[in-house]
Amino acid sequence: MAMRQTPLTCSGHTRPVVDLAFSGITPYGYFLISACKDGKPMLRQGDTGDWIGTFLGHKGAVWGATLNKEATKAATAAADFSAKVWDAVTGDEVLTLAHKHIVKSVNFTQDSSCLLTGGNDKVLRIYDLNKPEAEPREISGHTSAIKKALWCNDDQQILSAADDKTIRLWDRNTGEVVKTLSFEASVGSMEYVPDGEVLVITYGRTVAFYNAQTLDLIKTVDAPASIHSASLHPDKDFFVAGGDDFKLYKYDYTTKEEMESYKGHFGPVHCVRFSPDGELYASGSEDGTLRLWQTAVGKTYGLWKCVLPEELSSENSDALYCPPAEIKA
Repeated sequence: MAMRQTPLTCSGHTRPVVDLAFSGITPYGYFLISACKDGKPMLRQGDTGDWIGTFLGHKGAVWGATLNKEATKAATAAADFSAKVWDAVTGDEVLTLAHKHIVKSVNFTQDSSCLLTGGNDKVLRIYDLNKPEAEPREISGHTSAIKKALWCNDDQQILSAADDKTIRLWDRNTGEVVKTLSFEASVGSMEYVPDGEVLVITYGRTVAFYNAQTLDLIKTVDAPASIHSASLHPDKDFFVAGGDDFKLYKYDYTTKEEMESYKGHFGPVHCVRFSPDGELYASGSEDGTLRLWQTAVGKTYGLWKCVLPEELSSENSDALYCPPAEIKA
């Protein structure tokens, strides 16, 4: 009897979910934030998907969302030409940062003192959150819209991915480009894994892994469909990817072999991320839902309760049993 993957479905959004991010592990567990075209980013308990609250204030689609490690602050990037910083405990808006165009990406430094933004005006901006009235520092160089911008290498450098089919590594202090990667297709997503300095990027049907310090290629893996997002497990044993064919794929990182694939969404998968403890991964889709998937199917974790067959008084089953019904979070 094969184990069945039973995702937790997190509903509540009314439009496509386009970005998601986990906090670090806090004394209260870890948390998940989702960005959606409905303009209402949501905060959830990370291991169960339980809704905690919705951040209200944007007047357009929210394209990017992030939490700081402690889950005390949230930041969002939106089509209303603004980025916002929120108190993630109370849900209150702390700061609105006006931009000249649609904002696509937000990222905190490790100490939460600075916020990095990027968007359709092709400019990277660094805001000092301790001096909210100060003008941001601007870094220019991309020739089209910035999709993702991330701090890396102990916040001394910045990685940015743009529609000009490049990823650039910048020196934070000088604002100069350290190295540029060029691709045949526009980069769909970019994930930075600080432990081991690995950069995970997707373009077309390819998932590529780079050294984040040197931007040297480690390996590429080709998928059966166009991939929008990929995430590497914290232990680097495997990675997951999702895209146009509504499926989530899990690959062995070392051998590059496909381990399993699941279809749960009813639309293309826009974003996928592993939880900080690696026990689950979350996916966001065009269908307006988030889904949480178990990394090790059959383990009791979060809302997943798996019962041993002897507890079911079943003599002819020798495998773990998971209820096949879909669980709503």
